[in-house]
Amino acid sequence: MANLACEFIGIKSINPFWLASAPPTDKAYNVIRAFEAGWGGVVWKTLGEDPAPVNVSSRYVAHYGQNRQVSGFSNIELVSDRPLQVNLDEITQVKKDWPDRVIIVSLMVPCEENAWKNILPRVEATGADGIELNFGCPHGMPERGMGAAVGQVPEYIEMVTRWCKQYSSLPVIVKLTPNITDIRQPAAAAMRGGADAVSLINTINSIPSVNLDTMSPEPSVDGKSTNGGYCGSAVKPIALSMVSQIARNPETSSLPISGIGGVSNWRDAAEFITLGASNVQICTAAMLYGFKIIDDLCDGLSDWMDKKGYQSISDFSRAAVVNTVAWQELNINYKRIAYINQDACIQCGRCFAACEDTSHQAVLKSGDIDNRKYSIIDEECVGCNLCQITCPEPGVIVMQDVETGKASLNWKNHPKNPYQEKI
Repeated sequence: MANLACEFIGIKSINPFWLASAPPTDKAYNVIRAFEAGWGGVVWKTLGEDPAPVNVSSRYVAHYGQNRQVSGFSNIELVSDRPLQVNLDEITQVKKDWPDRVIIVSLMVPCEENAWKNILPRVEATGADGIELNFGCPHGMPERGMGAAVGQVPEYIEMVTRWCKQYSSLPVIVKLTPNITDIRQPAAAAMRGGADAVSLINTINSIPSVNLDTMSPEPSVDGKSTNGGYCGSAVKPIALSMVSQIARNPETSSLPISGIGGVSNWRDAAEFITLGASNVQICTAAMLYGFKIIDDLCDGLSDWMDKKGYQSISDFSRAAVVNTVAWQELNINYKRIAYINQDACIQCGRCFAACEDTSHQAVLKSGDIDNRKYSIIDEECVGCNLCQITCPEPGVIVMQDVETGKASLNWKNHPKNPYQEKI
């Protein structure tokens, strides 16, 4: 049976699933329930200086897909609104009671050396396993030099990280904001500052919807609103890309990564790990379905690992990094086209409408209204996958490789490239 135990920057965890810094980790009551359910660790909701901030009502809003499925989730909540000492006392007790579980403390204080110097010894005294620097919050307190106001400036990231390594012996994880042009730069800055690891992504700037009756963005606070932090399954593609960029970059490839952003099931977690993450943090899925999802996460990942013959997380860690390359390195001579399984096709015509109107006119419609048939015009098909994407029946349209007889050739060496590299 697969072993889900793993180690991240010297911190041992019974499984790779941690709860991210958020409402689910705001107090001892929640954290204990999470540990009882089987979570490997938590990142305690971000702590700041006293006096604690004052939150507003409402705070959350969802972006829905079909059948009211939550695709994304936005919040305008701030850091913990509970007194600092209350949080520290609870962390101390929970860590004593659950020594085999990981507790990381998320921190966000003003970008001043004394502020960090003062809070770090108090956090270390709790017995916590490490700290996570919240450089990603996209809303609230930028006037105090906190959150994304730091995370968007590499020099600040390096400076604060260095302070934390100077004034604390705890491992330092730097949480990165996705609201930036090139994620590699803040990651490199964290590394220069001495960070033990990075975690990403934090939430994305967002306004999910507007109430067209009140003309107020949601969530509405007395008829007004603001941009919030967007998370949930919809952000997973962005998070995977940013994780892979750090893992592929020679300057940061050795930097341990805790993957965050849209992890909703075991498959999502496995994908993050193959692209460079050593573990994953989860928030939205737990908020939507409760802490017991840990059973499905662990069982699903363990079963998949058994089927693949993986004994431990490290067996497939970063396995997909080598296959993630720049567009210029892709094989232009590789070809695949679509194939429609006529026995399973329900003749809905969505593939035809999509291809005929918006793509390459590679789907042929034949027959009459009582006996319609859709087939692929092989010579017109470019293998774009659009017909497969629009098909409502899984497995009806498949993409098949076509042997071209041509050697592998990428754009760097293509004769039409005016900047062609000589082989």
